[in-house]
Amino acid sequence: MFDTAAIDQLATRLSALLPPGLSTVRGEFEANAREVIAAGLRRLDLITREEFDVQRELLARTRQRVEQLEAKLAELEPPPSTAN
Repeated sequence: MFDTAAIDQLATRLSALLPPGLSTVRGEFEANAREVIAAGLRRLDLITREEFDVQRELLARTRQRVEQLEAKLAELEPPPSTAN
């Protein structure tokens, strides 16, 4: 679901920020950073762009159908009386 390349790139960038004295733990840090980032993204309950686009199209079709039904209903309703 997530772009693992982007997660890897972020983990690598974070590990590059480690001080030179901690270079021995860089690999372990990157692995842990990947896991923490991925777990955080899973908790956010995000959807993919494809899922979003499908839902947007469904909403557009539903909106169009509602507008059609409203127009049909307006044709079937009697005009308001203007008698005072």
